[in-house]
Amino acid sequence: MADIKRTHSLQEREVADFPEVKNKIVDGIELSSDPDYFGITISFQDNTTFTLIIEPCVATFPVLTRWENGEEKTIKKYKSVRSIVPRT
Repeated sequence: MADIKRTHSLQEREVADFPEVKNKIVDGIELSSDPDYFGITISFQDNTTFTLIIEPCVATFPVLTRWENGEEKTIKKYKSVRSIVPRT
């Protein structure tokens, strides 16, 4: 199998914790994908719900590199470009 070559380094990921829903019993999960709304709602047996509202967006991280002897050398990292996400 061929080696996977990365064109960017792995960045630290952001992790969110929601202790209020720990140990709750899940009753159902609903995925919504309407044109104006994307979300995941988790319903619990105690009649509470936890909803993750998802905002679709685009983010690019341009990098100019050169490959020499099988090694990727970074020439320049450019400013990231991100789509605007409206907050409601």
